[in-house]
Amino acid sequence: MKTIKKHLIVLGVALSATVSAQQLPQFTQYMYNPISINPAYAGSRGTLNVTALHRNQWAGLEGNPRTNTLSIHAPMRNDRVGLGISYIGDRLGFESTNYVYGDFSYTVPVTENGKLSFGLKAGFTNYILRNPDANDQFFAGNFNNWSPNFGAGAYYSTNKWYIGISTPRILNTDLNDGEFEALERNSYYAIGGLVFDISENTKFKPTVITKFTNGAPATYDMTANFLFSEKVWFGVSYRFNDASNFGALLDFQATRDIRLGYAYDLPTGDIKPYTGGTHEIILIYEVGFKKKGGVKSPRYF
Repeated sequence: MKTIKKHLIVLGVALSATVSAQQLPQFTQYMYNPISINPAYAGSRGTLNVTALHRNQWAGLEGNPRTNTLSIHAPMRNDRVGLGISYIGDRLGFESTNYVYGDFSYTVPVTENGKLSFGLKAGFTNYILRNPDANDQFFAGNFNNWSPNFGAGAYYSTNKWYIGISTPRILNTDLNDGEFEALERNSYYAIGGLVFDISENTKFKPTVITKFTNGAPATYDMTANFLFSEKVWFGVSYRFNDASNFGALLDFQATRDIRLGYAYDLPTGDIKPYTGGTHEIILIYEVGFKKKGGVKSPRYF
């Protein structure tokens, strides 16, 4: 009976994703890869940044959501311009969604330490639904469709705090040409964070992200991170919505250029007894070259 209930839960999640809003995946370590939702972040690190992330959500459930991301961005010779490209591959059961988007940003100095960036994102969303049963009368065949979309964002940052707003998918797109309802709906994001000293070797960095999507519940993620000796980040997080969960994060600056991170989430809803939680691994590589005027070090955002 427990196994049957487990499969019913996964089926319910899959069906709700298929017949309602197709949404971008959410990440516990969102604060380390803002370009996935806000194109204005492109080039803001002042150097080439390559970020890869793997998320295994609700481990232990058959057909559970699994997500892989890869983003690359850097400032250009004109350091007010940033360019990037990002890929997100999201799979839930027999349903897969792939996002391939390019990013452009333009930055304007506002104060001595503050910069305001505006960004545009454009690319394609690929939606695939595989039919495991050739005799199924409802899903007669496989769906594989590419749809264009674009987004925009703004991002303001100093060496102590940042805020940003964005809408990475502006068009409400039917991803399957009307065969059944799988709409990519417009979403709106707001992000923010700050860092301040607790002691000589300890810093505190709280962050928040909110997401609003037409036809779906709003979500609010709050995270509290501590940095020790400019090497180790440790934090906790909580997500407020209809699928709330607790999380813990641990990141390590392995070398000057390489950073590794791990996050674990535990859901608090009905699905909790049937899963071992969610695992998320991130790898960040940043080339340490200097641009004209130098690169501020360390960078917290």
